[in-house]
Amino acid sequence: MNVSSWSIKNPIPAVLLFIMLTLAGLMAFKAMKIQQFPDIDLPTVTVTASLPGAAPSQMETEIARKIENEVATLQGIKHIYSKIQDGTATITVEFRLEKPTQEAVDDVRDAVSRIRSDLPGDLRDPVISKANLAGSPILTYTVASSRMDDEALSWFVDNTVTKSMLSVRGVGAVARVGGVTREVRVELDPARLLALNATAADISRQLRQIQQEASGGRADVGGAEQTVRTLATVQSAEELARMDIVLSDGRRVRLDQLASVSDTVAEQRSAALLNGKPVVGFEITRSRGAGEIEVADGVRAELEKLKAAHPDITITEAFNFVDPVQENFEGSMALMYEGAILAVLVVWLFLRDWRATLVSATALPLSMIPAFAVMHLMGFTVNVVTLLSMSLVVGILVDDAIVEIENIIRHLRMGKTPYQAAMEAANEIGMAVIATTFTLIAVFLPTAFMSGVPGKFFVQFGWTAAIAVFFSLVVARMLTPMMAAYFLKRPRKEHGEPFWMPHYLKWAAWCLKHRVLTLIGAAVFFFGSFALVPLLPTGFIPPDDLSQTQVYLSLPPGSTFEDTLAVAEQAREIVQKNPHVKMVYTAVGGGASGADPFMPRGASEVRKATLTINLTHRSERGGIKKQTVERELREALTVLPGTRVNVGFGGSNEKYVLVLVSENGQALAEHGRIVERELRTLPGIGNVTTSASLVRPELVIRPDFAKAAELGVTSAAIADTLRIATAGDYDQDLPKLNLSQRQVPIIVKLPPGARQDM
Repeated sequence: MNVSSWSIKNPIPAVLLFIMLTLAGLMAFKAMKIQQFPDIDLPTVTVTASLPGAAPSQMETEIARKIENEVATLQGIKHIYSKIQDGTATITVEFRLEKPTQEAVDDVRDAVSRIRSDLPGDLRDPVISKANLAGSPILTYTVASSRMDDEALSWFVDNTVTKSMLSVRGVGAVARVGGVTREVRVELDPARLLALNATAADISRQLRQIQQEASGGRADVGGAEQTVRTLATVQSAEELARMDIVLSDGRRVRLDQLASVSDTVAEQRSAALLNGKPVVGFEITRSRGAGEIEVADGVRAELEKLKAAHPDITITEAFNFVDPVQENFEGSMALMYEGAILAVLVVWLFLRDWRATLVSATALPLSMIPAFAVMHLMGFTVNVVTLLSMSLVVGILVDDAIVEIENIIRHLRMGKTPYQAAMEAANEIGMAVIATTFTLIAVFLPTAFMSGVPGKFFVQFGWTAAIAVFFSLVVARMLTPMMAAYFLKRPRKEHGEPFWMPHYLKWAAWCLKHRVLTLIGAAVFFFGSFALVPLLPTGFIPPDDLSQTQVYLSLPPGSTFEDTLAVAEQAREIVQKNPHVKMVYTAVGGGASGADPFMPRGASEVRKATLTINLTHRSERGGIKKQTVERELREALTVLPGTRVNVGFGGSNEKYVLVLVSENGQALAEHGRIVERELRTLPGIGNVTTSASLVRPELVIRPDFAKAAELGVTSAAIADTLRIATAGDYDQDLPKLNLSQRQVPIIVKLPPGARQDM
């Protein structure tokens, strides 16, 4: 059946179809999420194993290698990466892209569960999670208060702010940076412990066995069934201090006779600063499938409610990765409107008939808007890739309509009525229009089936372009001939030749006369273009020119929190001297804004700090690129002694990554230093950093087995006593103080003075 003829004879169904498609498209566009990049699902699984206090060498032999060896037997693995630091081993398993992500997670979970019995008993259960590209923070806020101290403010963030933020649709996680955590500290007196022949481990374990609520079964009392519970918890540090505990030899002693008990805050191992002033920060991460702009709007509305409910609280936005997404969306939409207007203008210049131009121009919105309905059904979002695809095809969408209109006008000039001209011209040109459209679909659609990580992004590009082009064919075959039949009029006068036509005909005639020269010229252009390809810069995503950047600082192992804080402050002062720097947010020892992508949340080290820098907008920099500012910062920060400095978000800035592999760790470290030193001699190299581990200082205790056996002491008892005395017990073994809203851990350890004395 000839669709065009049917549409001309029955205009109402065609008009209704496009009204419905347009409404569906508009509703879908409103419902679609706005993102920077599409959420892609990579089959990469992370195993995080945590044993607080364990040295990296112990983590490697007892945990990481065992997990690696078991995971390596799985099918479809591409690479296994391991990152080991104090108390934490992170094993990242990268599968081939064809492996379904959920299957990859299940396979890794099964492999880890098979060897769980071989891993240390004190190890926390390994956390197995899939890599989530939506997992970096999009907003960071700082909170200050005139009424609350650090502990109250930290609890306000942990409790009130976190609950409030997680109620916002699309918020995946809220993480506090800086601030302090409340704890009950039991500081033991070493001299009294020795006199009573007790150890830190004895005291901690005794407290855990006493300070607890336990279920006790069921009893039938007074003709009714009642549950039995044992409640042996105290409500304050003062009550805990008065508590009697039993020593291993059967004697009993009051806790405050061998320790000072205080309700205080934990030793500070992370801090947040805004322009050098200490604050409590929190970072918001969106969940997979949510749009950045939608999440930011919800978060800001919720924060306004919080501010109204707590007038003494000041909340400042420190880091924002939503504005670039908004700017990109608005810029892309403006580009599409410009493209559409210019396309219509060009059509008018050539057709020089406002009726014909209007009929052709309707193809643009009626091809693009219904495409959004299909995109929404396919689960696509409005992002860089789909908007690029739309802006690329915006000029192509009127092609089919122009071909139809041009042929109809040709028939009108023969003296036919618009109805007759539309019927005959549409039949005549039909196959050519279909062939043109499917040629374009054949060009765009294969990009949706590309392999590798780019293919994961381009699946939305290829389908979006193909869908929009297909709708342009439907418009050209159904709506354009029908509109022409009822809307066009016979031209009253012949159009003269355009002024450029004689020049074009002269060039065409010359080319036909000198065919060999024309072919040589075309060949030179063709092969010359390919010869220029190697000179173009390569990369997956070009470097951005946004208004944010980051500086990562890494101090040598063994550096204290105070050392890192001092260096971070020194770096901030240097950075703020740059005229393009507006605000600096510093996260010391915590925060995911500057986290390594393979680093689990909460596994940050006190020797690392991240400076998140808000720069002036590119329109205010007078043509200076962000990369130039980053280079200036990199050069200025070279004065920091003994600190590894990395400037930029990584990825787009790191042009070259060189990986050295060896079975011999010592040889690898040695050659890593040689390569690093040699690379620094090359001109044009901005910054060379290495992931090689630095030697960290440690105290080693080697038991005297004869004496230990004589005293009936095992190596495990020595290790446990030392660990509890210096760092406190494992989190899961700590006694807790039960309050109405939370549990406060009770930490038993030696006072700082005793921990500094060999």
